[in-house]
Amino acid sequence: MTPPAPSATARAWLTHISLNPASRAVQRDLTHADTLHRRVMTLLPHHLGASPRAHAGLLFRLDTDAATAPVLLVQSRIAPDTSRLPHGYGHIQVREMHALFSALRPGLSVRYRILGNTVRRCGRNSTAGRFKQAIALHGEDAAQWWSERARAAGLTLHTLLAEPAETLTTRHTHDTTAPPAQPAPPHPATAPPPTRVLVPHQATLFQGTATIHDPQTAQEALLHGIGRSKSYGCGLLSLAPHHPHG
Repeated sequence: MTPPAPSATARAWLTHISLNPASRAVQRDLTHADTLHRRVMTLLPHHLGASPRAHAGLLFRLDTDAATAPVLLVQSRIAPDTSRLPHGYGHIQVREMHALFSALRPGLSVRYRILGNTVRRCGRNSTAGRFKQAIALHGEDAAQWWSERARAAGLTLHTLLAEPAETLTTRHTHDTTAPPAQPAPPHPATAPPPTRVLVPHQATLFQGTATIHDPQTAQEALLHGIGRSKSYGCGLLSLAPHHPHG
């Protein structure tokens, strides 16, 4: 049975930003993944509800290469307002993804790229860690993580290059004030301030070639992303037609 064709009504925008390394705003945004997340969220309108990132289908990835300036890719199902970025933030290009969605078909050869949050959650009887603890995957385990998700995303992999990425760190507030035995709020002048703790997120960059075997599922993976830690730069799947003999 032939898989259904991708939806012709699906709309999404891809924003390509060649970052300016000399920009103070860029330097600040690249310090932590949550800082960069707050920046890309400024591209969206306000009042999108309790889960604005999910509502807008916002995904992003920071691509780095020693030979070029970092590139920030931002994908959204709402047209971005790039005027909200600081002056001199980088060279910006925005395009709709309709051409890519229209090109998806069974047997299409593609190149792929994705930064995956390669972790496994421990089950109740796991000997690797606590229940629901995230265990980082490396090497063949990380490759297997992507192979399984790629198949579920409508891709038949042909080549796979997995490279451990720099750990994504996010800052979380940790209140050092323990609840008192007798309810009595501490005096504002003496209460210790909340501390910031850094939380690491394991990531692996996957690249290679594949064939589309289910266009509709592939489009859903493009629109919604794959895996966890989407708020911190993981999960954005990039596809481009591949011409192996061209």
